[in-house]
Amino acid sequence: MSRCAEAAAVAATVPGADVGNAGPRPPMVPRQASFFPPPVPNPFVQQTRMGAARRIQIFFLGIILLPIRAILVALTLLLAWPFAAILTACCPEKLTHPITGWRRKIAQPALKLLGRALFFSMGFIVTVKGKIASPVEAPIFVVAPHSTFFDGIACVIAGLPSMVSRNENVHVPLIGSKYLKGLLRAVQPVLVSRVDPDSRKNTINEIIRRATSGGEWPQILVFPEGTCTNRSCLITFKPGAFIPGVPVQPILLRYPNKLDTVTWTWQGYAFIQLCILTWCQPFTKVEVEFMPVQAPNDEEKSDPVLFAGRVRKLMAEALGIPVTDHTYEDCRLMISAGQLTLPMEAGLVEFTKISRKLKLDWDGIRKHLDEYAAIASSSKGGRIGIEEFAEYLKLPVSDVLRQLFALFDRNHDGSIDFREYVIGLAVLCNPANTEEIIQVAFKLFDVDEDGYITEEEFSTILQASLGVPDLDVSGLFKEIAQGDSVSYDEFKSFALKHPEYAKIFTTYLDLQTCHVFSLPEEGPSPPSVSRNKVSPETRDEGTSDKKDD
Repeated sequence: MSRCAEAAAVAATVPGADVGNAGPRPPMVPRQASFFPPPVPNPFVQQTRMGAARRIQIFFLGIILLPIRAILVALTLLLAWPFAAILTACCPEKLTHPITGWRRKIAQPALKLLGRALFFSMGFIVTVKGKIASPVEAPIFVVAPHSTFFDGIACVIAGLPSMVSRNENVHVPLIGSKYLKGLLRAVQPVLVSRVDPDSRKNTINEIIRRATSGGEWPQILVFPEGTCTNRSCLITFKPGAFIPGVPVQPILLRYPNKLDTVTWTWQGYAFIQLCILTWCQPFTKVEVEFMPVQAPNDEEKSDPVLFAGRVRKLMAEALGIPVTDHTYEDCRLMISAGQLTLPMEAGLVEFTKISRKLKLDWDGIRKHLDEYAAIASSSKGGRIGIEEFAEYLKLPVSDVLRQLFALFDRNHDGSIDFREYVIGLAVLCNPANTEEIIQVAFKLFDVDEDGYITEEEFSTILQASLGVPDLDVSGLFKEIAQGDSVSYDEFKSFALKHPEYAKIFTTYLDLQTCHVFSLPEEGPSPPSVSRNKVSPETRDEGTSDKKDD
């Protein structure tokens, strides 16, 4: 699309004098459809609503069931501890060899039985579907969706395979203490730290070593989502379980209960609250389904992300739920948004998709969140409206500003959320902030070609660009200039730090180009359209400042 056609197409989207006719929406930029909002806006929140009758029922059942189940759980854990101690006796903190021999033969069956008794004492009624694969058939189990700490029931049903678990869990008293030889260590876990990059690398190497041992080590059970969701979708699978390139057996978890008392998300009931609510139920149903083993093809062996994507798709289809590109990093952004006094869900961007397609890392997106919070903190709901947008840019609400706002507002709801803000900066603004475009924009403002932009020159061009004759740009000019005028270095520094101005700075050039290209082909050569010798005719008619995202 030529710059003329692009400017004309955008101009056609501006609401004119006809207030009742907003006109067509902006044309889709390349691959814009790939950034459509996810089918599940927030998979990290769970709100369980209970009526008065349900609360009364829970209260009276709790008087009877809660103390009984608490006693049974405590007794079961106490009975399991000696067997766990036998199994891990004289074993180093970090296991280098699998536990074998008489200790495993004695302790393993007892722990399996006590594990089932533990969940039965909590009131769980388990339905098992499918056949468990042998270690040779599938060295790795992948379990999804991961929604609660009760998901450990999959480990019990699968025969106590080794689990990939947070390193912090090993130091919880009784469950994994170094001195008590806790229950978690009894399953010979692979430990990972979410904050230590070296730990992640070592974890992957350990998974590869065990998965390719030919059955010497127990099978490994992995929750590939890496964090808990509300089971409304399957978020991005971490590739760790798929890197070894060995067959995996997917395991599906379902909790088909009328009242959800098990979901443990970032926003919702706390650990103790869920335990009390669940133990006060007459029973809690859970289904564990073992799907057919999935073996990677040659392409998937060399690309674990591709393998993980195929397995996730199969599991989502079996569950009847969609997939999204959310991941644990979205949870970190949620927490950061809360610390910035924004609604926590404001931080959700589908990190996997955004980071991959826009080439953004965690630090870059986190920086954008700070910028977004500076604009949206005064608005209701943590979203940016046209007024906040104009105030942030220190410009009046004009047709050009509405154009820019409409390009950010991808779902056309009249406001910009954080996800739309990040995409807008990367797709719509940053591609235009090249050295060449910044130089051209500076020359446009530098009317007398003395290498500096005065406030009068700055005001003249912006007034023509925005179509506001009485525009006051003194506040914006002072933000750019360190004195009475703006040098090229100051202008460039401001443009790079504030890419949202790129479209505004180049709008005047777009309008000039549109005018030149609209002139008849035959006839005298068109006169110069600017006093500073910026000639749009020298630009390639087929180029555009919009690029593939």
